[in-house]
Amino acid sequence: MLLNVGFDNAVVQERIVAVVDVNSTPVKRMIEEARKGGFLIDATHGKKIRAVIVTDSNHCVISAIQAETLIVRFGSNEKLQDKKPKDKEPEKK
Repeated sequence: MLLNVGFDNAVVQERIVAVVDVNSTPVKRMIEEARKGGFLIDATHGKKIRAVIVTDSNHCVISAIQAETLIVRFGSNEKLQDKKPKDKEPEKK
């Protein structure tokens, strides 16, 4: 499933390790290191950075959407995925 991170951008939910608020110095440092290393993906469209999504490939996706909102979306997507009917396997005879 995809997590909408704003402005028609999405991240594969299964690859997300963390969604963090950007207001701490270590997170700002992490953004700079990702930028220098080529692992930063900017999904803000020039707006203020409000959250950072860290993936299992060490990429950092910066978003203009609040971390709390992204976390709620993440949880909502997981609930929707759980409610989907699963394909039944044919019974063995």
